[in-house]
Amino acid sequence: MSRNSLPALSEGGLANYLNEIKKFPMLTSEEEFMLAKAWVDHDDRKSAHRLVTSHLRLAAKIALGYRGYGLPINEVVSEANVGLMQAVKRFDPDKGFRLATYAMWWIKASIQEYILRSWSLVKMGTTSAQKKLFFNLRKAKNRIGAMEDGDLRPENVRKIAESLEVSQEEVISMNRRMGGGDSSLNVLVSNNNEGTLEWQDWIEDENSDHATKFADQEELNSRRKLLECAMTSLNQRECEILTKRRLMDDPLTLEQLSSEYKVSRERIRQIEVRAFEKLQKKMRELA
Repeated sequence: MSRNSLPALSEGGLANYLNEIKKFPMLTSEEEFMLAKAWVDHDDRKSAHRLVTSHLRLAAKIALGYRGYGLPINEVVSEANVGLMQAVKRFDPDKGFRLATYAMWWIKASIQEYILRSWSLVKMGTTSAQKKLFFNLRKAKNRIGAMEDGDLRPENVRKIAESLEVSQEEVISMNRRMGGGDSSLNVLVSNNNEGTLEWQDWIEDENSDHATKFADQEELNSRRKLLECAMTSLNQRECEILTKRRLMDDPLTLEQLSSEYKVSRERIRQIEVRAFEKLQKKMRELA
């Protein structure tokens, strides 16, 4: 499988690409299983190609969710397709879940890696806190109702900095870098004999099957089960600290946990890092 075998997406040709990939039929659960078995058991590349093309709409839909990062949408879609192909390559149909659920992980990971490579502010040398800020700033703004254009108000900068444990200067800088907001879903992307086509018209696929329609919920359930299994690899204190630091809607600060467990902030940080590394390793083994 290679990107060259997929429909081409050039800069400015998004509408044509979206129309082109809609021509590939969705697969039933049985069709998907048989194609996946043919690929896994017999290295049938035609079957693998059908699995990829039937999920190009899913990859593009996820890619459109990252259009607010100021990067060429054709590159984002291309990276989404790379993630999709990796998912097909590693998909095990005998585990009982649909490809759409599994592929979401790989598609999002591929896009995020591309974004991190492309943004000069978030390189490999930056802290994990800065990367957390990069991908969570919009969510943090929504949570406190900070939807103003331009610079954030000082009180909102302070709240976001505290919740994500970064400096106020980093919040201000990141917000300015990510300024401009998301594109409207009502932007016209084509105008043909069938009428006008807006972003939202394409994103809402009237022909989507069960796997696509409920993929988000399936993914959430799958992640929860995987996380629950992986958490058993941690001891009680590691589990508690990791949960309070990374898995809560309003995570506790190092200072708060330092007081609770009667150890230094640095010790809490070490336990959190070690627990997260153990969790990642276990989840990779289980995936």
